[in-house]
Amino acid sequence: MSYAALAGLFLLVPLVVFMLAAVLRRPGRRWWLTTAVTIAVLLVLTAGFDTVMIAADLFRFADDDLLGIRIGLAPLEDLAWPLAAGLLLPALWLLLTPQEEE
Repeated sequence: MSYAALAGLFLLVPLVVFMLAAVLRRPGRRWWLTTAVTIAVLLVLTAGFDTVMIAADLFRFADDDLLGIRIGLAPLEDLAWPLAAGLLLPALWLLLTPQEEE
């Protein structure tokens, strides 16, 4: 199984929960902005730290199983994990927090 296929499978649940939270709770602009900034920061930090760790030869990826797109030295597929966290955690927070009465 390629890293892209594994990342795609891993992202299924976070995406479904995220869409469910967005449809059921209809969050405001502030939630969307905060979530987008959080995801962007997580992706930048992951790309940066992965680049340093790969450069230090702390771990390697099998090139045959990668798409070939890299951000720094980090393969694109490796960004699935922070993306999943950035989608899933705010969505769960939204779903599990009691709604305010209007």
